[in-house]
Amino acid sequence: MFAFFYTLSIYLLLALTRVMALFHAKTRRWQQAQDQIDFSKLRPNQGQPTAWFHAASLGEFEQGRPVIEAFRRQYPAYRIVLTFFSPSGYEVRKNYDGADAVLYLPADTPANVKRFLDAIQPNLVFFIKYEFWYNYLHELRRRQIPTLLFSAIFRPNQLFFKPYGGFYRKMLFCFDAILVQNQASKTLLELVQYRNAIFTGDTRFDRVAQIVQQAPDIPEIVAFKNNKPLLVVGSAWPDDMEVLIPFLNQFNKPLQVIIAPHEIDLAQIENWQKRLQQPSVKWSELNRDSAATILFIDCIGLLSSLYRYADFAFIGGAYGDGLHNILEPAAFGMPLFFGDLYYDKFQEALDLLNQGAAYAIENTEELEQKMLEIYEDEQLRGQQAEICRRYVQSQVGATERVMDAATAFMKV
Repeated sequence: MFAFFYTLSIYLLLALTRVMALFHAKTRRWQQAQDQIDFSKLRPNQGQPTAWFHAASLGEFEQGRPVIEAFRRQYPAYRIVLTFFSPSGYEVRKNYDGADAVLYLPADTPANVKRFLDAIQPNLVFFIKYEFWYNYLHELRRRQIPTLLFSAIFRPNQLFFKPYGGFYRKMLFCFDAILVQNQASKTLLELVQYRNAIFTGDTRFDRVAQIVQQAPDIPEIVAFKNNKPLLVVGSAWPDDMEVLIPFLNQFNKPLQVIIAPHEIDLAQIENWQKRLQQPSVKWSELNRDSAATILFIDCIGLLSSLYRYADFAFIGGAYGDGLHNILEPAAFGMPLFFGDLYYDKFQEALDLLNQGAAYAIENTEELEQKMLEIYEDEQLRGQQAEICRRYVQSQVGATERVMDAATAFMKV
């Protein structure tokens, strides 16, 4: 009964999406991509095994990327198919050369599921962190195709663990193994009688460790920094800027600032520039003669490399949407700031707050107070930077543990 209503809801959402696509560009791109999936081109070569990796969006892809690349190295005979649900993942990584095919996940209808699985013929399936699509999981289970969920994390308030969550618990049991980030998640799964939960850790730590090792030199940033302290603001939302703009206007110490907005909206960037009292410039207009002290990044793909040059980082999202990635700046080593409202779902934020290397900031006045304290105490700043680096390094190794677990399910 629940499966029927679930599938009906998928069809209704697809109909609604076609209406929304008339007015919303992002939805339109998703709809067009769904219509253009050519199942006939997804078939493997004769006898070639296939591993299918699915990521909801870009963040989950980056979390799973170390495993995808380790799988490629360890099993080069396998074809790798990578799917995304969200345009924000597919649009950025549609040309990712670590996979043989990159496409949107076809909508979770029984007909789509059968056509897709018949086409790609997976021998092993990986879902990254979450995404619970009933028809896919049910059909994979029926076909006895080993299916793993890795870097998973669970909380007591999720539907799986509610008295009325039986339909959602059924989806958990479609996975042959669930590889979790922490022991608390493993305990929750065991409470609902799921017995094949394995603690492997969080592969995001492996990914950020890779980023530190591979970070390129950016001469323009070296010139902009000009041997001064540098604050990098990552994934800034308007709510973050309401705290940051007054802070920047009144902070009277030498400080260079780089601001990477969560979304590239030129009109919004220009509005922020007008409200700032210091000279600012966009990345696309930066030159070596610029006298600007504030740099706005108006492109994607640069942020993780910018942290290499930072002395402080403010990570956006925690005043509204939810805290964004703090592991990248932590891996490079620096004190961390973020909003005080929506960060408690992120274990790394809680850990670094407890260890004294991060600050949940309520308002402009608190940001100025904490920033001055750290700015003027280089020894404290160095201690906090080292805490962050050691924290990340202490968590590295999840990829190897995921691969060890996956090997047990290899059939060919």
